[in-house]
Amino acid sequence: MSQPFDVAVLVGSLRAGSLNRRVADALAGLAPPAIALSQVAIGDLPLYNPDLETDAPPAAWTRFRERVARADALLFVTPEYNRSVPAALKNALDVGSRPYGKSVFGGKPGAVVSVSPGAIGGFGANHHLRQSLVFLDVPLMQQPEAYLGGADKFFGEDGKLASESTEKFLGKIIHAYADWVARIKA
Repeated sequence: MSQPFDVAVLVGSLRAGSLNRRVADALAGLAPPAIALSQVAIGDLPLYNPDLETDAPPAAWTRFRERVARADALLFVTPEYNRSVPAALKNALDVGSRPYGKSVFGGKPGAVVSVSPGAIGGFGANHHLRQSLVFLDVPLMQQPEAYLGGADKFFGEDGKLASESTEKFLGKIIHAYADWVARIKA
């Protein structure tokens, strides 16, 4: 069997116990062998400032850029803050897409999963993120759409998925994504 595709997972929530991080973990556990998901830290990235773009940019920027550049594909799991993406995730996009002409995102197949305890499942964040990713030349999986509302009820006290239907839906998403990655990378 060939090596699985390396998927860099960017989680928009910085909180260790966030619903988004738990969903990202669940997706990794349900992923088929064709892809391997690993979360890439974004919380330590200094805010993007072109003045810091020197021969020695911040070490956190360099680590992030190198890690994402090595990835075969991208998976974004994000909450919605004020009908948009969290600042940390937007900053990660800015850091990874600069300096101009040296973006680490271009051409990598991607998908967006928005997660919220609210009813509309982070719809606004999902679509704002998609706008940026189109500009960054990330071919995005269109279906199935992944707006996960009511996520505060997805997990039991043991931290595991609480319902078979949620597990089935997340499995459908991650398997469709694996197929998308294989198709784009072919």
